[in-house]
Amino acid sequence: MRTVVTALAVLAVLIAPAYAQGRGKGRHSGAQQQTAEQKQKAAETDKAYKAALDRMGDQQKFDPWTHMR
Repeated sequence: MRTVVTALAVLAVLIAPAYAQGRGKGRHSGAQQQTAEQKQKAAETDKAYKAALDRMGDQQKFDPWTHMR
């Protein structure tokens, strides 16, 4: 009897985290559909990010140990 209770307790401890991960998400926990406004904003953000990368140009790597070697 003691082994059965111990086994059930161990099983409950192992199942609890898996159950907690799935709580509160509902049926459709996957992708949400974006509105046209959200898609446009995301496209503008991506475009601005790429433009900022292009403005930075090629940068040389910095070596903090240059003068110590």
